[in-house]
Amino acid sequence: MSGPGAMRMSRRALLGGLVVGAGGVVLDACTTSTGSGHQSTSSTAWPPTSSASSTTKTTLAVGSAPNPKAAFGTDQLPQFDHLVVVMMENHSFDNMIGMAGRGDGLTLGPGGLPTNSNPYPPAPRRLRSFHMPTPCQTHSPSQDWNATHEQYDNGTCQGFVTSPSGPVSMGYFTGYDMPFTYGLARTFPIADRWFCSAMAQTLPNRRYLLAGTSLGLIDDSLLTPLPPNGTILDQFNSYDISWKNYYSNLPSIYCWFGLYGQKPIADHVVSVDSFFADCASGSLPSFSLVDPNFNTSSEENPQDVQYGDVFLSTVVNAVLSSPKWDRTLLVWTYDEHGGYYDHVPPPAAPLPDDVPPDLKPGDVPGRFDRFGFRVPAGLVSPYAKKDFVSHTVYDHTSVLKLCEIKWNLPALTHRDAAANDILDMVDFESSPVFLTPPRMPAAANPALRNSCSPATAGGVPPTAVIG
Repeated sequence: MSGPGAMRMSRRALLGGLVVGAGGVVLDACTTSTGSGHQSTSSTAWPPTSSASSTTKTTLAVGSAPNPKAAFGTDQLPQFDHLVVVMMENHSFDNMIGMAGRGDGLTLGPGGLPTNSNPYPPAPRRLRSFHMPTPCQTHSPSQDWNATHEQYDNGTCQGFVTSPSGPVSMGYFTGYDMPFTYGLARTFPIADRWFCSAMAQTLPNRRYLLAGTSLGLIDDSLLTPLPPNGTILDQFNSYDISWKNYYSNLPSIYCWFGLYGQKPIADHVVSVDSFFADCASGSLPSFSLVDPNFNTSSEENPQDVQYGDVFLSTVVNAVLSSPKWDRTLLVWTYDEHGGYYDHVPPPAAPLPDDVPPDLKPGDVPGRFDRFGFRVPAGLVSPYAKKDFVSHTVYDHTSVLKLCEIKWNLPALTHRDAAANDILDMVDFESSPVFLTPPRMPAAANPALRNSCSPATAGGVPPTAVIG
């Protein structure tokens, strides 16, 4: 992507040098986009279904709100006051919770071991899925544009091992490694058709979470141009919907780097410590985006995934113990698959806009007309359905759709306009099953398995899974 206001910086450079705060504007060429302020003229009927707790497939025109009879910013789902979103990093459904025994996970054969496999040259060798020997990730799987398309392999999902990810792509974790994450997936509803939004890396997918488009971005560069219809944060500001980005070492909202330094945005960026204080005092905003430490607890390689298990447990347990638990809904997911194997081919997706991928010489041709691979995702709420697995197709713009339905906000792009919401995982019409919070398993204890070095990370792949 090039042109006025364009600036390319890597996420690693940002992590190494950005000082976050409400002070000084560092990008004076940037402008912020806000909602149009006009009322929708959509003819969509409201409510879209007879039940507010069933998944709604409501395709809207960009700029139109779900309820044309209500003003923008009007609460349409009064059953909850606080929406909390936690997005971890870089794991596929099969890799992280494919052995949880819920949903469409890995296929188990004799002895309860997975039979899923990929070609492992020289032919006819194949490599089966295997339990990672440690919680370390020292073998650097790849999830860039080219590697992801190679892994997709025309819908066969047989290109993982031969892609730059290599043999580690077939590894998976279990409840032994991630006891809290597995407990969460076995207690509250999960979605086994939640795909990341693009066959690309972290920042493009996090952009979809906030704006329904990556604006052409396919890698982890930080570019300053902002989407023409703004982000959901602009909508929140326009219609007085309270929000905060609680960050550990880097606010993830700055995947839209043009937002950095803008006071209407920076005023809502606070330390993750404030999240726990706000939970305890019952003073969460309407929308919370809670970020892990992207160096230590986001679960991106080469991190020890146990620290991510600990982080997720602290966030979820803070919500469960909050005096506003009965008014809170939490969504947890991962930004993209991290280069790890998943057996479900991503389906076609609506083009978000007319901005093509910012391809460079040698990149695989393509468009943003297909989701990326599945990622773990679920919902935590007093109204969550017990023993429920959603098979509805979601992507990160389903969070946008939920926001748009709850606060009657205009769709930002064709992608979120066509997205499914996630309300099939809750039942607002019955007594809440989880009004008394369930007791969750303890998180991993990294001190007991602290072996993350190339010399102690174990053999990948184990010879027993080569056939």
